[in-house]
Amino acid sequence: MFPTARCLSAKPAGFFKRSADELGRLSRIAWNTETLHTPTKPYNLLDFEDDSAITGCKTMADRAVGGFSTANLDYIPADSSTGSPAHARFHGNISTKLPDNWRVERTGYAAFRNQDRGIWIFGRLYWDLDPYTYLALRIKSDGRRYTVNIQTDSIVETDIHQHRLYTRHHHVRSSDDYLSPSSSPQAVESPGIVAEKYPNGIPPSLSDVPPPTTIMSSSSATSSGSTGWETILLPFNSFVRTNYGLVVEPQTSIIRQRVKSIGIGLTDRVEGPYDLRIHRIWATNGMSEGELEEEQRICGANALPLDEGVRTGWTGKPAETIENLQENKDKNPKAKGLKGLRDEWD
Repeated sequence: MFPTARCLSAKPAGFFKRSADELGRLSRIAWNTETLHTPTKPYNLLDFEDDSAITGCKTMADRAVGGFSTANLDYIPADSSTGSPAHARFHGNISTKLPDNWRVERTGYAAFRNQDRGIWIFGRLYWDLDPYTYLALRIKSDGRRYTVNIQTDSIVETDIHQHRLYTRHHHVRSSDDYLSPSSSPQAVESPGIVAEKYPNGIPPSLSDVPPPTTIMSSSSATSSGSTGWETILLPFNSFVRTNYGLVVEPQTSIIRQRVKSIGIGLTDRVEGPYDLRIHRIWATNGMSEGELEEEQRICGANALPLDEGVRTGWTGKPAETIENLQENKDKNPKAKGLKGLRDEWD
């Protein structure tokens, strides 16, 4: 049987389309010699304005072991009346009720992630995020304590690097809630469970209190306007290595060259509904001028500010100097790609 044009263009993308897309992307990088400098443009990973990104994801919940939590990922079209972009809605209900199975001791979790990206002509397809500093997410949260999960092609396949998804409306749990039982519905983990999950103490990136090194600087911040949408930048080097929800030692950095999947989970074990909206997930080195218009349109007046490092190309020179250099470059355009590189060598 021969593949038809309809099969080749079907969603999610098939083998030939994946190969063509990846070859095209790598060819553009090589031709423009983008690997010789720090990227200033974002690298889209999951763009939920395209409904095919929904079909390329899978949901998970404790129902797989007999629990009663639910997880759904739906496509929501753009709404011009509210200015809301097309996005994915991750929603469902968390239940801590135990099934009639003595092997299951804990329930109350739900998550989603992209499915394996498949293979192309040179083997299994991964995301290469090595040139980037941050994982960026544009979301609209209900304030629950979500976790961002990254899985790589590591030696231990079940290892996941995690980071708390801090938002403007993030529900903060006090340190006393972790250390002693409480009647508060937010304090659901016993001291024994906390000691098992965090034998060396709660890592800053998984704590309920956002660490200043993660979100307080202008180049890595959480912001949202009246629209409820906000953009969050999480440094890759702040993610914590875990296995089945437990922090493991020794800690290792994310293998950014071979990222298999990215997703979001909810494991706070607080019963009730949850609702998280996700517009886009991408890798970046900071907010560029090209992204600023979309950021302000979606997030409103308190949108994430322009990153001066991206604007100036991390040269340390004033922006005005960079603009003058750009004007001179426009007047005397230089060849791009391999020809431009050859001219520099000559």
